[in-house]
Amino acid sequence: MTFVQLIDCRTSRFDEMNQLMDTWVEKTRGKRTATHSVIGKDRSDATHFIEIVEFPSFEEAMRNSNLPETERIFREMVALCDGLPTFTDLDVVRDEQLFAANIRRFFETLAGPGELPPLNGLMVESYHDRDPANEQDTIGLDAMRREIEMWRGGFDFTFTVEDQLTQGERVCTRWAWNGTHKGDFMGIPATGKQVTMTGTTVFRCQEDGKIAEGWWQYDRLGLLAQLGALDALEQ
Repeated sequence: MTFVQLIDCRTSRFDEMNQLMDTWVEKTRGKRTATHSVIGKDRSDATHFIEIVEFPSFEEAMRNSNLPETERIFREMVALCDGLPTFTDLDVVRDEQLFAANIRRFFETLAGPGELPPLNGLMVESYHDRDPANEQDTIGLDAMRREIEMWRGGFDFTFTVEDQLTQGERVCTRWAWNGTHKGDFMGIPATGKQVTMTGTTVFRCQEDGKIAEGWWQYDRLGLLAQLGALDALEQ
C-alpha cells in the first residue's frame, strides 16, 4: 500500500531549506526510497510550508528515515524552522489520476458501439492532433471527429490500455488495438480480416481535464501489411 508523509513547518529561511533538500536528493541518490515529493506554500502565510513525500510503503518510508543522510539533513532542517515541524503519516486509500482517467474514457469512446457521441466533454474545441501518418496536423474538434469517423468506418475495433504514465499536464498511454476490417480504409476495400496494432499516444490536458493536444506513434505500416496493401511491393 502506498504511504504518504506530510511534513508541516514554518520557516522564514525557505531558500536555505530548499538548498538543503537539493543536498539531500544528491546525497541519497541510489539509496532513498521516496518516489515523489511536493512542497506547497500557504497562500495566506508565506512562512508556512507543507511537504508531501510519497513512498511505496510504510516500511520503505522507515528505511528512508533510517538513512544517515536523512537523519543529518533532518537536524539541519529543524534548525531552519520556526519551531518543530510536525509529521502526519498516511496510508493511501484512494489514488485517482484524473487526467489519466479522462484519457481512458477517450479511448473507450473512440471504440464505443453505435454513433460517435459528442466529444466536447473530452476535448477542447481547438484540439491539435499530430499524427505522422497525416501530411497535415488535424486541428479543431470537427476535423478530429472526421478523422475518427474514417477509422470507425473502416473497422470495428477495440483499444486496450496497457500502461499510462502521468507527468504534470501530460499523459502517455501505451495501447493495443484490435479490429475487423469492415469498410473502405485508405482506398482498401473491406477484407473482413482481423488485424492488430500497437502504439503510444501522449496527450496534453487542460486544468479541467479536457484534452488539448495529442502526439501519436503507431504501426500503421504493419496494419497496411496485414490488410495486403504491401503485397505488390514485396513481389
